[in-house]
Amino acid sequence: MERDMPVILSDEDACVDAVLERVGRNIVLGLPLGLGKPVRIANALYRRAQTDSSIQLRIVTAISMLAPRGQSSLESRFLGPFVQRLYGDIPELEYARGVVDGTLPGNVQVSEFFFKAGSFLNHSKQQQSYVCTNYTHAVRDLLAQGVNVLAQMVAPSADMRRVSTSCNPDLTLDLVPVFHERAAAGEPVMLIGETNRQLPYLGHDAELPIASFDVVLDRQKTEYPLFPVPQMAISPADHAIGFYASALLRDGGTLQVGIGSLGAALVHSTILRHQNNDAWRAVYDSLQVAERNPVAIDAGGVGPFEQGLYGCSEMMVDGFGHLMKAGVLKRKVYDHAGLQALVNEGKVGPRVTLGCLDALRGAELIDSPLRARDVQWLTRYGIFHDEVVFKGGRLVVRDQTLEPDLDDPDARQRLEQLALGRELKGGLVMHGGFYLGPGDFYQQLRELTPEERDSICMTSVNYINHLYDHRFGNQQLKAAQRKDSRFINSAMMYTLEGEAISDGLEDGRVVSGVGGQYNFVAMAHEIPGARSILTLRSTRHAGGKVVSNIVFSYGHCTIPRHLRDIVITEYGIADLRSKSDQQVYLELIRIADSRFQAGLLKQAKKAGKVDAGFQMPESWLRNTPEFLQAALRVPGEDGLFPAFPFGCDFTEEELTLGKALKALKATTGSARGKISVLLGALRVSTDAGELLPLLQRMGLDSPATLSDKLNQRLLILALNMIGLTSAKGKL
Repeated sequence: MERDMPVILSDEDACVDAVLERVGRNIVLGLPLGLGKPVRIANALYRRAQTDSSIQLRIVTAISMLAPRGQSSLESRFLGPFVQRLYGDIPELEYARGVVDGTLPGNVQVSEFFFKAGSFLNHSKQQQSYVCTNYTHAVRDLLAQGVNVLAQMVAPSADMRRVSTSCNPDLTLDLVPVFHERAAAGEPVMLIGETNRQLPYLGHDAELPIASFDVVLDRQKTEYPLFPVPQMAISPADHAIGFYASALLRDGGTLQVGIGSLGAALVHSTILRHQNNDAWRAVYDSLQVAERNPVAIDAGGVGPFEQGLYGCSEMMVDGFGHLMKAGVLKRKVYDHAGLQALVNEGKVGPRVTLGCLDALRGAELIDSPLRARDVQWLTRYGIFHDEVVFKGGRLVVRDQTLEPDLDDPDARQRLEQLALGRELKGGLVMHGGFYLGPGDFYQQLRELTPEERDSICMTSVNYINHLYDHRFGNQQLKAAQRKDSRFINSAMMYTLEGEAISDGLEDGRVVSGVGGQYNFVAMAHEIPGARSILTLRSTRHAGGKVVSNIVFSYGHCTIPRHLRDIVITEYGIADLRSKSDQQVYLELIRIADSRFQAGLLKQAKKAGKVDAGFQMPESWLRNTPEFLQAALRVPGEDGLFPAFPFGCDFTEEELTLGKALKALKATTGSARGKISVLLGALRVSTDAGELLPLLQRMGLDSPATLSDKLNQRLLILALNMIGLTSAKGKL
């Protein structure tokens, strides 16, 4: 049954009134993950609950984004101008600020199934309210939480007849039909849209009739910019990990990758492989990738991407935009399993020939003589051009008629001359579930050409993240599209027996969430030719010292050991699939930091998992930061691995200050470090010299209070730590 047009309102408080009238005062509000939250509606509902304690408001969502705030006086001074520049025109999610500040009223609760990484480690209320679920189970679990209002930011079409769920069709596309069924059964539920023309309009699955919603808030003059996530600096270790991962990509394959510096590093090295292959191969040889990592030969490639890659990723990161622009993201997939199989085999497309018809007939996808449904199908995919029609048992092209017999030589010749199209159409280079990224990424999406926009399909995460049949496509189609898949995700730690720790700590605290990682890892074991690749830095700083991220054991895991596959650190690639336990233990020790290899080997021998007589080869012992930096250098090729290959939202001064503050924070990670820093700050010279612009940027060039004077000394000390002094402080 076709739904009536929604109520279009220009006032968010009127939207709240409509919710209370329809649903009542017990509201369970479902909001999209990340970017697609309708800030004005969410804030209006939250304010109403703040002032009316008879309203019970529970918000169920994931990743509620807030502009950063400093945890110290120096961090606050650093972030203030930056935050104003990036976020000054974006209204804040008031419930999210209430969560962080601990000011939620008693009648409001916020439950999330995925946190911004590390944001609530020490927040007991949010840890208690966390809902652990796979991304593919989130629809089920949201409904189980009793969600009765679903609200989302949408991009409206010019005529206001349709809307695009754009950044967040991920769960919404599966929730909307359920809400319609519940409403038809008389349940008090509500769907609300909030328009924002800053949101790129993306079609295909993401496009819905505006009548899908009950109420739409539309007030163009108060629309706000989209929340940006700044680019993160890519360290040499990150670049090495990304480089190894780029060597595992197979031309003509499929890519899934996540957000963050490790994903950006992979994208950068992939573009380097495609556009500057000589330099890429020089690094490949310097790192001895093939000699030390045989899986790169078996599963990867070294040449440019002639066929290109297809993106199938729950999150469409900005890197996919860079890959498209660089000519890497260009392998097209089609929504018919039989056709896709022939495309994979090279029997059909991308250019249309008479042989395509023979291949389609051989696969029993069309008949001879051709029937009306065959002609319709062939026209849909561009194998016949749009002027071909089936009439009276024959083909008609403008003023000429053709026999539909593929066995008749004359008919075949005329079909080739008059009916065939030029290229397959309807192909997609990207399926994504949601997106979130830097501000320039949103601008790039808004500026896509019609052809580029039509090659991207934002869709249900349940279509992307597993192989089960879905209304947008069945398992056979998904497997055919996802040829030579490389599902690349990051982990925090990895145990020697092959368990990944990605979402939480052994004391039960949640760092982020499982999201879709488990699904992609499991799917890699189901699709022929697919591989799961988990990336992690070999070490981290904790308590003022360096510790290994490859550990003997850990009291929590995200990915169980029976799903172990490929693991990458900055020191190489461990191929764990189908290997014995001893082989797995040694593969992981081989790519650990050399400062920890001996200790890990000792534990493995003590547990009886490695032969007591095993001795590490000399080649394993070079896993040091110094060796790595040397290996990434290519004579005559400067700047191959920059910290910000895709742009940066920070000024040069801010980058310098950020580096100094990071060094200061690392040094104060222990009690001894804090004392050392305090003593150093008291001894440091306050002669600003060439550091003056940096002090001015922090508002510490003329400190008046005792606190400001101490902060000035701490900042100068921090700048000294990274090699800047009043005598030689040039930026």
